[in-house]
This record gives sequence, structure tokens and C-alpha cells, in this order.
Amino acid sequence: MRDPERFEAWSYRILVHACYAEAKRARRWRMSVRVLPEDMSTPTDGMLSVADRDELERAFARLSLDHRAVFVMHHYLGLPLVEVAETLGIPAGTARSRLHNATRALRLAIEADAVPVIEEGRLA
Repeated sequence: MRDPERFEAWSYRILVHACYAEAKRARRWRMSVRVLPEDMSTPTDGMLSVADRDELERAFARLSLDHRAVFVMHHYLGLPLVEVAETLGIPAGTARSRLHNATRALRLAIEADAVPVIEEGRLA
């Protein structure tokens, strides 16, 4: 490797490209089953946690791959937006815009899921 200090950015870029390739193959977001820790304080808390995770996963599934990539790299990996932009090969302004739009879309999706659906004149 030419510049060992750039290894992390290089590895992120490979990961992002692999995720994009996999998403193109799948063309459909799939749920994955995860084992939840057993040491939750109470069953009620555990159910709320599962419900919250489910709500977030449904909202996250509505994001485009570009928005997901920026959101995950910034919030989950903790990378500064400048580094996210560099890793994805996009301008810093585009990364900021995608993060803003992803956050807004997540908020709107969660709020939309919280509104009761009216079926045949009744709340569902």
C-alpha cells in the first residue's frame, strides 16, 4: 500500500462499493433476524426496544442507498462528513445534503408510521 494512513478510508470505500453491488443484486430490502440480548431489565422495556428497532428499520428501509451510506458512515461509524464525502467520492456539500435529507426522511417516515390508519371508518 502506498500510504498506510489512508488504509481506513480505502477499506471503507471497498465496503461501500460492495454494499452497492449487493443492493443491486438483491433489488429488495430484506429483514434480517437478530438475536436480542436476554439481559433486558423488564419484559415491557424489551418489547418497547423491539418495537423501536422495528420502527427504525422500516424507516431506514425507505432511504435510498446513497442516503443510507452517508447516514451510517456519519452516525454509526462516527466519521466526519468531510471524510464520508472523500470515502464516497462525492463533494462535501453533497454529503451534507444527503445527511440532511436522510435525517428528514427518517423523521417523516417514523412520524407517518405513528399516525393511526383509518380502515372502513374505524381506526386500525
